[in-house]
Amino acid sequence: MEFAFTEEHLMIRDSAGRFLAQASDSHAVRAAMMRPDGHDPDVWQRIGQELFWPALMVPERFGGMGLGFVELAILMEQSGRFLLGSPLFATACLATPALLMGHNEALQTQWLEAIASGNTRATLAFASVAGLEADSLQAVAEPQGDGWTVSGHYAQVIDGACADLLIIAARAPGSHGAQGIHLFALPGTAPGVIATPLPTLDQTRRLARIDLHQVQVSAAQQLCGPDQGWAVLRDTLLIAAIGLAAEQTGGAQQALDLTLAYIAERRQFKRTIASFQAIKHRCADMMLYVECARSAAYYAACVAQERLAPDGDANVAKELELAAATAKIHASEVFFLCAAESIQLHGGVGFTWEYDPHLYFKRARASEQMLGNPALHRERIAGHLLGDSA
Repeated sequence: MEFAFTEEHLMIRDSAGRFLAQASDSHAVRAAMMRPDGHDPDVWQRIGQELFWPALMVPERFGGMGLGFVELAILMEQSGRFLLGSPLFATACLATPALLMGHNEALQTQWLEAIASGNTRATLAFASVAGLEADSLQAVAEPQGDGWTVSGHYAQVIDGACADLLIIAARAPGSHGAQGIHLFALPGTAPGVIATPLPTLDQTRRLARIDLHQVQVSAAQQLCGPDQGWAVLRDTLLIAAIGLAAEQTGGAQQALDLTLAYIAERRQFKRTIASFQAIKHRCADMMLYVECARSAAYYAACVAQERLAPDGDANVAKELELAAATAKIHASEVFFLCAAESIQLHGGVGFTWEYDPHLYFKRARASEQMLGNPALHRERIAGHLLGDSA
């Protein structure tokens, strides 16, 4: 595959970079970290109602811009560069793909229009325990009348405490594995829904525990039935992992850029340390790794775009899983490496609160574990190669 940015792609990238350089600079990031919801509502309003980023991938018939996942990946890379604290990732990379691949036109109309308007923050809650496999889902949907009663909990829901829309996964009583999984869409303030913010290593992204106590769900709120629920949930998580890989790539690039700016000013032995051959080698290695991660992320974004297309091929599941795993492995490891190298090459000030490398280091370590760590994705790739995939 030959991939190159079009003029439209470059315009999206450059305009996003200019906006975030002002709205999410170091001072703004640190201010957002101190807020209970982890983001500045004024910045989020501008993102949703002036820049229309949540609407980017929403089809035009629902009031969106009708663009693809590659364009969203460009935005995610820029948001990763500037450690943007906002519900953008949860809304655009988790909730929106689930709605797009769902099978309830009325829910799509209701919620995709709300997301496109910039007024709705959304997320996906799926796992009760750590993991991405179907067995990590333990919430149960008991049939009751024309609907269901859902009880259980979800761990580490991204922006779960501030979400206006919750897409939840729950399984039929007595079901196991990939069988009997439903997807429902309900307001974040629905009776019986309790969101508890969690303390996290990465203060630039908020996580929450979601508890459901006898939550009443109607048939009109069912996004996918048990015959399609796992396929939609699985592909949604893979697409979100690709979006996260693009974000991690942006973070890695910024960690490198911060390092290059610092070593160009720091002087030892009457010259800048950027002139030292050993420093040059380390920076060159970082650049090579970032480019490899970027290539993997955008290849995976192209596969995700094919899956999300209106006439998309649902049979690309295997290619999507391999592409997502490859992108997440490269991006996770490269981001952590670049963030660690940035601290090292900043010397004695690298780990201090006043400098930014520690913010990228924390984001790198936290996002490495999110939506599957490299070891888990390597197991998936090995399973495909050895013919032992579930």
